[in-house]
Formats: sequence, structure tokens, C-alpha cells
Amino acid sequence: MLIRKAVRYRLETTPEQENLLARAVGCVRFVWNRALAVQKSYLDHHCSTLNYAGLCELLTSWRNSEAFGFLAESPSMPQQQTLRYLTQALKEAFNKNSAKNFPNFKKKFVHDSMRYPEPGHIHFDLNPVDRDGRKVLPKIFLPCIGWVKFRKSCIIGGEIRNATVSRAGGHWYVAIQTEKEVPDPVHPSTTAVGGDRGVANLLTLSDGTMFLPVTAYRDLQKKLAREQRKLAHKVKFSANWKKQKAKITRLHQHIAEIRKTVLHQISTAISKNHAVVVLEDLKVRNMAASATGTVESPGRNVRQKSGLNKSILDQGWGMLKQMLGYKLQWTGGLLLLVDPAYTSQICPVCGVVDAGNRKTQAEFHCLHCGHEAHADVNAAQNILARGLLGWQSTAGHAGVACFAA
Repeated sequence: MLIRKAVRYRLETTPEQENLLARAVGCVRFVWNRALAVQKSYLDHHCSTLNYAGLCELLTSWRNSEAFGFLAESPSMPQQQTLRYLTQALKEAFNKNSAKNFPNFKKKFVHDSMRYPEPGHIHFDLNPVDRDGRKVLPKIFLPCIGWVKFRKSCIIGGEIRNATVSRAGGHWYVAIQTEKEVPDPVHPSTTAVGGDRGVANLLTLSDGTMFLPVTAYRDLQKKLAREQRKLAHKVKFSANWKKQKAKITRLHQHIAEIRKTVLHQISTAISKNHAVVVLEDLKVRNMAASATGTVESPGRNVRQKSGLNKSILDQGWGMLKQMLGYKLQWTGGLLLLVDPAYTSQICPVCGVVDAGNRKTQAEFHCLHCGHEAHADVNAAQNILARGLLGWQSTAGHAGVACFAA
């Protein structure tokens, strides 16, 4: 089995290297925006868009021109790679089976990054020494940037495929993607479990295990609001405004890192203890959509829905599903997704569907047979049963006989 992993390291840049990196990601952003503008102009005139080769010819002319000659001062590989991403984004936007929207123009300081697509472009010095013979931080060579020190927090296991340099929270990072061929793993466990994602509890398993919700944003919401009020009182783009903006960015990154740490801990524990995990195939984007509505048709309970949306997004449901997916694959397990319809209203004993069965958020009481259970545990059991039934119909009865709830 081929395993792809990415390890991220923090770069220890000098002021000169920070300027070079900022110029490089700025050029990548410029190429994306200008190429997108060209493609939009073709579409506005009812013409077909340029393919990747045509965009690369444009990039060459821009780098050799006097007006855009500054692009030649930065590495060309990331600029070509962003054109490849743009071509793919346009292809997905016009694909009726894809949920992707038309690509947008990029903004400064928002997801600033660039990718070196070829492993031969980057080099490592993992055991450097200074003039006195003492070991110092390892270094990575980035074209047009030079040798940059980085904090090697873990080993680089596998064959290097590409490297992505990004800026977040005032620091620069490099993510190294690797590939490694390993024997097909066999999961040590033989159990299957269903999981019900929620707001009161992040995840409730069919065996009764409950994981507390992620409250990183809620816990720091007041502090974030204070810092944002300070930003509103400063002159836009002044030195103090930029300092305050950076402070808010670091706070947002701190919230995101807390959420990611909790989700990693939960997904690792579940993937190690269960061979099959069944989750609802939730459309998180639709569930967290605003209820404001329009002037002609205003929404109802907008304030309550806004609070619910914050809680949903704070949990990181999509990230949890993604983590469980690849961790179960690495351990030889399986993640199944099922239709979420009526999983909280079905009685697992008599099979009757009734909206009145769920009395409160935590209480389930069947109006027909009298079965009582915790509402989230009941939903998780229904999810597990539906997932195993679907797997049985596709893989055969023998395929699920080894799994026990």
C-alpha cells in the first residue's frame, strides 16, 4: 500500500529571507490573479479559456517583459504550479458533478503559500555544524531563497515528492510531502462502531463512549472580540494597525491549533481501537449556511441559527471525518458513510420512525414500544446498523461477519 504523508516544520528565517519569501508568494498570488483575469475576459467574450500550456506561454512573456520583470526575480516553479491549480479549478467549476465554485481572486496575507512541485528542486542539510564545530539547526535549500534553517520536530520518512512553503501567524513553515510503500496492514481489532457527530458532544459512539465538544473558539471568543475592537480604533494600514492585525492572526491560529490537536487525539484513539467506523455523510456547508435570507424573504430565528452555526464550525466535523479516513486506511481499517436521514428518530428495537421519539436533545423514548436510551447513543447505533447493512449488501455477508459492534 502506498502511504502519502506530509510533515510540517517551522522555518527560522532571517529578515532578508522573510523578504524573499514574501516577494515569492506575492508573485505567485499576482500570477494567479492576472491569469484568472485573463480567463474571465475570455469567458466574458464567449471564448474558450486557455489551457495550461497557453497560460505557461503567457507567464514566460510576463517574466520577460519590462512591466512584469519582477516575476523573474522569484522562482518559476511555484508560479507554474499555481497555473496548474488554476486550470484544475476552472475544470472543476464547470463540472456539473463537482460542488466546487468558480475560483476567486487571492488576497494578501490570506493563505499565502507556494509549492515546489519537483523534489529535485529542494535539498537538505540535516547535520550542519558551525565554525566552532557545534551542531546547529538543520537547513533546507529553496530555489531563489537559499539555505533556510528549520526546526526538525520529526523525521522525514519516505521519498520526498514536493514541498509547500506557507505563512501563518507571523511565521513561515515548510510542509514536506512524502510517499512510502508498505505492506497492506491488518487491523488488530475486529470491532465496528457507529459515530454520531453533534454539538452537545463532538462524537458519540454506539458503544456509549462520548467525546466532549471542542470549545476552542467559544473559550477565546471574548478575548478575540476585545482585540478586534482595538483594531477597529486604529488607523487602517498604520504600523499599530498591522501589529494588532498580526496579534489577531496569531490568536486565530492558536484556536485552530487547539482544535486540530483535539481532533487528532480523538481520531487516533478511535482508529486504533476499531476496525470499522460508520459516520453520517453530513453536508456541513449546507448545515452551517446563514439563515438571514433576503429583504423580500427574511429568515427566521437568525440569531439562534447563527449561534448553532458557530458551534458546528467550531467542532471541525469535516476535519474529523478526513482524519479518521486516512488513519483507518493506514491501520487497515475502513470508514463508511451513510445517509443521515432519520437516524435520530428511528427506534432500534421496533424500527418505527417518529419525530416524537426524541423528546429532548439527550433523551430518546419510543412512543410505540417504550424503548428508552440516550438520544446520541441511539442515533450512533442506528448509524452503525445502516452502515453494516449497506456494506453487507455490497461486500456479502461474509465480509461483515468478523465485525462485532
